[in-house]
Amino acid sequence: MEFSSIGRLEIRITAADVGKRVSVRRLGHPGVTQEKFTDTVGVLTSWNNGVLVITRRDGERVRIEESSLVAGKVVPAAPARRRGPSASYQELVRVVARAWRPVESERLGEWELRAAAGFTRRANSVLPLGDPGLPLDEALTVVRRWYRDRGLPAYIQTATGAEGTQELLCAELEERGWVREVTAELWTGALAPVADRAEGAGVVLSREADAAWLARYQRKGVSEVALKVLGSGPSVWFATVPGAGAGAPAAIGRCVVDGRWAGFAAVEVDPALRRRGLAGAVMAALARQALDEGASAAWLQVETDNVGARALYTGMGFTAHHAYHHYREPQASGAPGH
Repeated sequence: MEFSSIGRLEIRITAADVGKRVSVRRLGHPGVTQEKFTDTVGVLTSWNNGVLVITRRDGERVRIEESSLVAGKVVPAAPARRRGPSASYQELVRVVARAWRPVESERLGEWELRAAAGFTRRANSVLPLGDPGLPLDEALTVVRRWYRDRGLPAYIQTATGAEGTQELLCAELEERGWVREVTAELWTGALAPVADRAEGAGVVLSREADAAWLARYQRKGVSEVALKVLGSGPSVWFATVPGAGAGAPAAIGRCVVDGRWAGFAAVEVDPALRRRGLAGAVMAALARQALDEGASAAWLQVETDNVGARALYTGMGFTAHHAYHHYREPQASGAPGH
């Protein structure tokens, strides 16, 4: 926090700073916290009628009474990253989108409307990069109509927590009744340490998701549309660790190589065989293939409540880059998987 020459805290933000990343200190609430002050860092998304709203890195919105402020300042748009590959949100979001393509898409200005018969929210949501070319309410009307014509609920994928992410859009959607259903994180790390892990024997790589791989995949009854999405991407590889007998594989994984990036997904292990290094072996085999194709950095997506996966990826050197969210249109029913 900033201090004046006489030692007092200063409030150096105003309503004109909406959209900027700020750090504020406010008086704590007696009985709620033992601390006299509470600090909040995030993007200032509104300041109306004496109430500030700050959106944190994870997408949580914090309401703060203006009268409780004791200090505040604008801070750099994104904190410096101390390890892992350097990457902007704009670069990463496009790489991630290329690794999981819909079967149908249409442009709305700089937004992309994506559909794949309801197979996962990622392939059935709007990617709102830039300007839709219409006022927001008109754009949302077009979005809802486009998905309704395909028998799907409308979803919009947004991100928070990095420079160039969409805290303001998140706030606008919530004000209009859109419901945040899913929050996950995009993590990045160096590829070589993943490849250096003990691979183990029996990891088989393939260009296609065969029947054995699909037998372990968590989403059952995979359709032709789903197979197209799974197989989409610049250079796609599937890894399988065969199981005993004719049963489902012991472990599987998927990797998409795209320039310097390798994206890992669908790393799944037989519940009876977990904590034996199979997930690491699958990722090591895929990482070595990606290194051979010229990649040097890695990304993956992880749910915020997946404790086991987060521990595994932390041990591999991955760190969170930003959070992403799926907002569902008001009063829509049906929810495709993540």
